[in-house]
Parts: sequence; C-alpha cells; structure tokens
Amino acid sequence: MSGLLNIVVITAAVAFVFIQQFKAQRLKSEGRKWWLIPAVLTVMALRQPGLLDARHHTAAAVLLAVELLIGLACGAGWAWTTRIWTDAEGVVWTKGGWAAAGVWLCSMALRAALMGVATAMGLHQGSAAIMLGVAAMLLTRSGVTAWRAQDLQQTYRVPAAG
Repeated sequence: MSGLLNIVVITAAVAFVFIQQFKAQRLKSEGRKWWLIPAVLTVMALRQPGLLDARHHTAAAVLLAVELLIGLACGAGWAWTTRIWTDAEGVVWTKGGWAAAGVWLCSMALRAALMGVATAMGLHQGSAAIMLGVAAMLLTRSGVTAWRAQDLQQTYRVPAAG
C-alpha cells in the first residue's frame, strides 16, 4: 500500500474519532466493536514491509516502542478526560471536551517530535509505525472509556423479578 494511502487512512480514522468525541454518544457496551478501527489499522501496519529501518534495527525498534508508549499514554489520558454520565433511564453517554482535545493534540505534538528525533538519527520511520501508535491510542481510549462506563452501567442495573 502506498504511503499516500496510508496517510489518508490514518487521517480519516483519527479525524472520524476526533470529531465524534465532541458529540454526545450513547455508549453501547453489548456487542460494541470498539476495537475494530484499531484492529484494522494494526493489520494494515503489520502488512507493510519495512516497519523497522533495516540499517538501524535496534534504534528503530526503540523508537517504535516509544511510539506505542505515547499511543498508550495519550489514549489513557484521552479516555480519562472524556465525560461519562448516565441519563434518567440508566443509559451511559460519553462526550469529549477541550481537555480531551488537548490530550489528543499533545499526542500529535509528541509524535511529531519523535519523527524529528528519528530524522536527526538518520532513521526511516514510515507510516506503519505511526499507524501502530494511532491504533494503540484509539484502542486504549476506547478500552478505558468502556471500562470506566462499566461502573455506571452496573449502578443502574435493574434486578430481575423473582
């Protein structure tokens, strides 16, 4: 897959999730495929040749690990800054605000800085590494948000009539 197509896919996935976070959304925990977009990004990234720079294998692996750590940390921060509440019927809702957007923008700045470090070291870090980092961020955000919502959902469960 071409680099341009990768950039389009990454941008579309992140833009979709980013824009959606500003809308109040009903959280559907039963059967919700919150892991689907991160899984697609991961498969696309792993299918590409040259995930690690062959000339600097160890340094490239370290930078990839840092990229994944940035994704995990920023995904968790994004999830913890997302507002979660229940309505009168006990339905769980989520909505991101400016704090969540700030975490997201910070993650983009950290990724840009990491790309600068890679360039300064003479490493080639392609779009596959960025795709894996974005997948880690989206997976962590969705997973932590779903985990946080579990407490609210359990609070409003109606006991079965016996």
